[in-house]
Amino acid sequence: MIENSAQLLSAILDVGEIMLTAGAEVNRVENTIQHMGEAYGYSKVDVFTITSSIVVTMHEPDGSIETQTRRIYSYETDMRKVERCNALSRAVCKETLPLSALLEEIADIRQEKRYPGWLVFLTYGFSSAVFSAFFGGSVRDMAAAFLGGLVVRCVQLAGRRLKVQNLILIIVCAASAELVTLIFVYIGLGVSADKIMIGNIMLLIPGLALTTSLRDMISGDLISGLLGLCEAVIRAVAIAFGVALVLWQTGGVL
Repeated sequence: MIENSAQLLSAILDVGEIMLTAGAEVNRVENTIQHMGEAYGYSKVDVFTITSSIVVTMHEPDGSIETQTRRIYSYETDMRKVERCNALSRAVCKETLPLSALLEEIADIRQEKRYPGWLVFLTYGFSSAVFSAFFGGSVRDMAAAFLGGLVVRCVQLAGRRLKVQNLILIIVCAASAELVTLIFVYIGLGVSADKIMIGNIMLLIPGLALTTSLRDMISGDLISGLLGLCEAVIRAVAIAFGVALVLWQTGGVL
């Protein structure tokens, strides 16, 4: 019988949860949980993962069965955490860690400091400006797109602090981006509203979610892939709705 089986399974589930919420595809999450479970001596590991849930059943050599479920409520892309979880999984497969050491490694991954808030804030502005230039915007359009990107980030942070539902927040962000674009063009800061707007909108496009869903479907995880695809499409519709709402109310001009 495997010692502290329930705690060990919970720790392995923690690794899978971190990976899934950080942006890893379903196939990678399932493989990581399976390999770690087998490394710790489980004779069989059954994993079922979708975008909102992980279910794991582990069979011990003596015939005992342990099952746990983990519900996933939110996502925040962080490839560094995915990389660290992969490294932890490979280390465990080479030489199993004691449960206490495994829990310490997981806690360290969870608590790892992300990029400073001010850097993320400026990145939103620079990304928006670069996209505006890529699609043919002028220097003035880039400046307006930079400011628009900062506004989008401010709205995101305010919405998360107020715990606004994610779909509603996307609509509000898109509407805010369109509104500030029209204001900047009206006051003469920007020239082409479409070039400015496309820079701001690119910050909201669910590119990672779409790519991950397609990879899941290619890997044979059709349920997760279709769920991710539906989520990406709904987010795209929400963005279009937010932009259309402002255009409808303003007639495209202030």
